[in-house]
Amino acid sequence: MKTKLNMGNDSPTLTRLGSLDPRKTGIEADAELMRTARVMMVDDESSTLDAVQAFLEEVGYQDFIVTSESTKAMAVLAAERPDVVLLDLMMPEVSGFDILKSMRADAVLRHVPVIVLTSSTDAETKLKALALGATDYLAKPVDASELTSRMRNTLAAKAYVDRIMYFDALTGLHNRQMFVDHLDWTLRQAQRYGHTGAVLHINIDRFKRINDALGPALGDELLKAAAERFDKCVRVSDTLGQIDEDGRSPRLSRLGSDEFGVILSHLDRSEGAAMFARRLHEALSAPFQVSGREVFVTCSVGIAIFPIDGNDRNTLLQHAAVALNVAKERGGDTHCYYSQELNDRSMQYVKLQSELRGAITRNEFQLFYQPKVDGRTGHVIGAEALLRWNHPDHGMVPPGKFIPFAEETGLIVPIGTWVFEEACRQIAAWQAAGIAPIRTSVNISGRQFSESDFVTTIRNTLNQAAVDPSYLQIELTESMLMEKASENILRLQQLKDAGLRLSIDDFGTGFSSLSYLGQFPLDELKIDRSFLKAIDDQVSGKGAPIVLAIIALAHSLKLRVVAEGVETETQWRFLRDHGCEECQGFLFAKPMPAADFTTLLANKTRMAPKG
Repeated sequence: MKTKLNMGNDSPTLTRLGSLDPRKTGIEADAELMRTARVMMVDDESSTLDAVQAFLEEVGYQDFIVTSESTKAMAVLAAERPDVVLLDLMMPEVSGFDILKSMRADAVLRHVPVIVLTSSTDAETKLKALALGATDYLAKPVDASELTSRMRNTLAAKAYVDRIMYFDALTGLHNRQMFVDHLDWTLRQAQRYGHTGAVLHINIDRFKRINDALGPALGDELLKAAAERFDKCVRVSDTLGQIDEDGRSPRLSRLGSDEFGVILSHLDRSEGAAMFARRLHEALSAPFQVSGREVFVTCSVGIAIFPIDGNDRNTLLQHAAVALNVAKERGGDTHCYYSQELNDRSMQYVKLQSELRGAITRNEFQLFYQPKVDGRTGHVIGAEALLRWNHPDHGMVPPGKFIPFAEETGLIVPIGTWVFEEACRQIAAWQAAGIAPIRTSVNISGRQFSESDFVTTIRNTLNQAAVDPSYLQIELTESMLMEKASENILRLQQLKDAGLRLSIDDFGTGFSSLSYLGQFPLDELKIDRSFLKAIDDQVSGKGAPIVLAIIALAHSLKLRVVAEGVETETQWRFLRDHGCEECQGFLFAKPMPAADFTTLLANKTRMAPKG
């Protein structure tokens, strides 16, 4: 009784055949199949094993796994992952029927083709084997030429199936399914031999925006080109000391649309993963030529080290994803190692997501209103509605902690709809209370503004609330409007036709085209607070010329000017003296709940200091 393993240089996989060049045909293709295929033979007669192996070696097969101990067959199958099995049916203790049944019940081995070799020729035995999942059937003594033909056909079919199941059609790389298979095998080897390795989760930074700009076809072209550069990093990784003693190189796979994964099976030190990540960054540093234009892209990389950061696939993938998210939060084009601190942050992030999703239904959101005052008199003439989250455990959560998260997850769309609806309800409540309503500004996010039904939603809300749309003003940031300026002109005009006033927020912080700025149907321009602080600086005075230029530009376009973030009397007097129509900031009042603002309106309070 014997078990003999003739191991190749690569790790056992389900896709060795799938990686063969599909363009090769005829004798060349047959030779590559035979050279690559891993053949397992299970037969209790050693003489049969020797004879069949000798013949197959003669015609070109090189990689064999042979065993005459049927009791060990399933364990060997699971460990070695052959491409085809030549299986005897009539064996003691564990028969070929038993092995067939066990293979077809196994999630991984069920797709491995099995050619039955048996001395039994009765139809019942043949049908039983086929019913249990045998791929083909040959009677002993085996005819050499017939076996050659059956093997070639079986392996060619498996190569085709492997290519479909385990390879990415666009890039030609292994897909996520194969990445997972490689990772499981690598982790088993690492635990057995005490190896240290790493999983790298790679994401193309801001690819969705690039894909939207280029279109799906050119976006695919860019992804394919990026994958080729990543693949070159893997192929030359021996310069980084990543090729191990058995010849196993880092494994690159495409995990999703713009996501890739790399498995480093052997690391002498954890810094080697960062060296490899830097190689990936460098690979993208040169521009890509896409349809005659230069496109620059970067990537973020999350790194998890095994066994330090985990010994199982799910844990490592989760931890690499946590590190990737942090790399992206840092602006992209960088890499980050996983740590427990990052994991704690990630868990808080998940908790925040869950809590934020239910905040609307639990009535935890609240609108505060900050007065906008007449730049000359200081009387309240408007308000900006600002979102606050009154968390049941943490109290008022600062907007900076949840608004970016809401933007990222898309929750900003239903939240933004609630804000507009609530502002309309409040205006209606002021009218019902006999208080003359004032113009109320509502901030709209880029994601909300880009929704196809945005204008329809706004119109429906106005109709249901039965408020005069002239009392509502929508604020959109400069960068948001300029991103797709020509497309946004139509949408802005639709809002204008609905009776709403329009304001461009944070002006001066983006990169406006004056030609587009003149085409936007705007009513108001808001000077960003960052320019006001320099007004107080009597030494440099750098803010003053910029503020004056913005005021002049706005007036030339027949727009009102609002300065936000006014905190000192010096700022207010400067703005007042140079024609700024409205001011907003802590000098006048902080944002306040609706009840307090209602009292302010009822008393017609003057907010500015005398000057």
